[in-house]
Amino acid sequence: MGCCEVISQKSPGAVPEPEASVSNKAQDRHRSSTGATWNRRTALKSLLGSAGVVAAGSCGESHQNGAIRVRLAFCGQLLCVVPYEVARVGGHFASQGLDVELVYTRGGSAAMQALIGGAVDYAGTSLDVALQAAANGASIRRIASTGRLPLFALAVAPTQTSNILGVKDLEARTVGISGLGNADHALLLFLLDQAGADADRVDFATIGTNLFDALRIGQVDAGMLQEPALSLITEAGGRELVNFMELRQAHNHLGGTYEFMGVSVRNAERNRRLNEIQRLAAGLEGGLADTRRLPPSDIVAALPEALVAGSNLGQLERILDRYRLSLYPESVGIDIGAAERVVRAQEIAGLLSPEEINLESLLDTKAVAG
Repeated sequence: MGCCEVISQKSPGAVPEPEASVSNKAQDRHRSSTGATWNRRTALKSLLGSAGVVAAGSCGESHQNGAIRVRLAFCGQLLCVVPYEVARVGGHFASQGLDVELVYTRGGSAAMQALIGGAVDYAGTSLDVALQAAANGASIRRIASTGRLPLFALAVAPTQTSNILGVKDLEARTVGISGLGNADHALLLFLLDQAGADADRVDFATIGTNLFDALRIGQVDAGMLQEPALSLITEAGGRELVNFMELRQAHNHLGGTYEFMGVSVRNAERNRRLNEIQRLAAGLEGGLADTRRLPPSDIVAALPEALVAGSNLGQLERILDRYRLSLYPESVGIDIGAAERVVRAQEIAGLLSPEEINLESLLDTKAVAG
């Protein structure tokens, strides 16, 4: 799964078993914000193995240079990663006296599991994952936002560009999604609801994350894609129907921003970590600012080689240049309205009921305020 899967278990704090680190390809070594090397292939595995003893004890742990060491696990989806790596390479964490170890996981649920299990200090996930974890009994607080739009677009197959001109045209059509109940499915149902389309008349094909080929050859009429699959499908003759990664389109089709990537902490540690949280937020704001203003080539250069190995770097630079002002907010403050849209999407998808979630208890708007 990608960074946007949701949690279907109904036991307290349950999330799927974490998968292997994304660093299984190419180079395995990476650097923390202070320059210390660490092995991403084994990092999460070893942390999870000692989750019962690592727990919360690392709060305030000092590195040899006096910096406070913290571990932050997050989904390894490329566009989610960008401001975190830019903050690290740009020295924004170090300037706040933090040695931030970025732990890559294959999916937001794995990152959330690491947080709940005590293996890391913070988790960066989509809000969908945090909502589901909280609904399942996890005691967490969402303290900062680093992404204000979902990383999806609804695209039409090359064979259907003259037939599907609007969202209502999806009725009696087959639309590809990664899986029932995943974030792209919930978002699509929200979109259909906003457009007044009858979701019961849409056939959803669950294809996993490799939707591109099915859409290209017309096995499905439309599909929910991420980049660079979206760029590739338009090059192949397909068309964007709705691009949620563009701020203007999100306002037109969703009613505004849609809270996506952000950072959570264990609720029991929020108060004693407050100074650390504020430093982490300041570092992330520096990374967000750089992500919005630096040349795209500099941003790509800040990313780990293992993450971009085999990628078309020129295409990646164009993707970043197109979306960065829309995707990445100016500050890490949490937008309540944007979060409420995600909750509404979860309710429409049947993943959450109103009594299952209390946004006031999940979202901490005061930790990094002003």
